[in-house]
Amino acid sequence: MRRISVTAATFLGLLVIILALNIDLAVYLTDLTLVQGLKGWAWAIKLKTSASPSSDIHGSPVTCDRSHPSYDLCTIDGPALLDPATGTISSLDRASPPHAPMKTRPYTRKRDLRALSRVKELTIASSPPPNATCGVTQAAPALVFSAGGYTGNFFHEFDDGLVPLFITVESIFPDHNVTLAVVDCGDRWLRKYADVLSHLSHGPVINLDRQKETLCFPSITVGLIKHGPMTINPRLLPHPKSLRDFASFLRGVYCGGGRVAAPPPSPEARGRPRLVLLSRPRSAGRAFLNQPELEALAESIGFEVRRFAPTRGTRLAESYRLVQGSHAMVGVHGAAMTHAVFLRRGSVLLQVVPVGTEWLSEAYFGRPATELGLEYVEYRIEANESSLAERYGVDSPVLRNPRAVVGGEWEKMSLYLKTQNVRLDMGRLRASLERAYVKAKAFMEMARVIESRQRRTGL
Repeated sequence: MRRISVTAATFLGLLVIILALNIDLAVYLTDLTLVQGLKGWAWAIKLKTSASPSSDIHGSPVTCDRSHPSYDLCTIDGPALLDPATGTISSLDRASPPHAPMKTRPYTRKRDLRALSRVKELTIASSPPPNATCGVTQAAPALVFSAGGYTGNFFHEFDDGLVPLFITVESIFPDHNVTLAVVDCGDRWLRKYADVLSHLSHGPVINLDRQKETLCFPSITVGLIKHGPMTINPRLLPHPKSLRDFASFLRGVYCGGGRVAAPPPSPEARGRPRLVLLSRPRSAGRAFLNQPELEALAESIGFEVRRFAPTRGTRLAESYRLVQGSHAMVGVHGAAMTHAVFLRRGSVLLQVVPVGTEWLSEAYFGRPATELGLEYVEYRIEANESSLAERYGVDSPVLRNPRAVVGGEWEKMSLYLKTQNVRLDMGRLRASLERAYVKAKAFMEMARVIESRQRRTGL
């Protein structure tokens, strides 16, 4: 215990010094997510040195691991009852001594109060309620989690939901013998991801918001495991998996593990690599203000351009078919860039990075692109390419020093995420698009050789 305390004191002291001196670790370490990881590590150490006794009830099958910076993971290791009406999960071990119940919200942003306000709080009890009865008894253990929080945003549906769900199932239920039980489960979310969910569990998903009867399981796990922003750390799984394995899993969902049938090329394509151009409405922010010029430039360089403007109602299978059958994708930093997980290994992702979003762009899409085996090209706009220049002037601190303007307050990021659009300098952009084209063309030719070989061999 003393060793842990000394380590915690040393590390926390170092972190305080770093923050006090205002050292830009993102510059020195070249990865802001590492900075976030250091902060999370410091918090985890603090938790471990002053953990609440209720996190692990002595003599009870109930345990709650609260040591992680983004999620809690609670388990009833033995027969358990779930009452959807009250949101209570109880051990059915009558020999277990009664203790004060624990509370948890099964979502992977446990320190984000705004997100948690949209997540149902569950109660975990160490002993059964009086007159406990099982309305329905399930043969497989349950995994309970929330589809609330920031669900509705495509990036968060993956980063907070599907990727952590994949990690958790592969970590705890690698045979997929598990029943997924979901709170805050909207019909749209359930319909959209039905195919994905059916490949993570052998049985049907239980929508706890619509469930009337009590449910009994051989054991219950509450919460999902998250490794960081849009990432999977193979070293943290008993059987190593990566973000690339998650992409392969999706390929199995939508095309049986083989290559999906891509949309037919345009008559004028003539063997050109296909570029998916992600289009955003101006009202959402971070939109291309001169998109026709961008499309024309891409076409003149040699791409076949397919404009893609996904909505909440876009079927995932359709999105997958378009993106997976393409050779490159370009878009401004935003939720739609999450479609990069559908791209084939070796294809190209070109991310346009607005002013003030550099670290977000790298953490959420730049590094994941590398993990996915994509060819990543980044185009950082200059001040005169931002619509904010019209309002504040190109020499304003808003454009020259976003870090000082935001001051560590996430709410102020809306200036850059919600009110900023992009008017690209086609002269500057050309070099990035040409680099993307060379990579996409090489990928297309390689893919053709592989497909031809497979046809000849009958594989």
